This record gives sequence, C-alpha cells and structure tokens, in this order.
Amino acid sequence: MEMVKVADEMAGKVQKTEQDAFVLDRRRRLHELVVALIQQQGELELLDGEAPRLDVAASSAQAHDPARWLDRNRRVLQRYQALVRSAVTIDALLDAE
Repeated sequence: MEMVKVADEMAGKVQKTEQDAFVLDRRRRLHELVVALIQQQGELELLDGEAPRLDVAASSAQAHDPARWLDRNRRVLQRYQALVRSAVTIDALLDAE
C-alpha cells in the first residue's frame, strides 16, 4: 500500500513538472509575440509616472490637468492590453493548427 502511495506522489510531481514546463513555454512564446508586436509599432508611448499636482496655480492647471493625465495613461494602457490580447489570440491560433 505504501508503494502505491509513493508511486502516486511521484506521478503527481511528474505531472506538475510537465504542467509547469507547459506554462513556462507558453509564457515565453507570449512574451516573444508581444515583443514582436511592439517592434512593429511605430512609436510606443510609456505610461506617465509623474502624477499631476493638484496644488498648482490656475494658469498652469491645463498643462497638469489630472483628467488629461488619467485619460492619456488609460489610452496607453489599453494599447498595451490590445497588444497582449493579440499575442494571446495568435498563440491560440497557432496551437489550434
């Protein structure tokens, strides 16, 4: 009975190792696809990490408008999400072939 238990544990570890290898391989493929898609983009914007200050004078408020800052970062993030979704779709289509 003890041998069966040990064999089951070993089989579970082998299966987990295979699953881990599959996940790592898929992650690597997705990463390569995303990088390839990014390289095809012209100029890709980065998120603006400099948050606008809310205590600025009214004359320069338009340049530091929090709504504009949030909207720009939202658009940049959506563009990256679209790249990732495209990579996932391409990978799924390749797996289906």
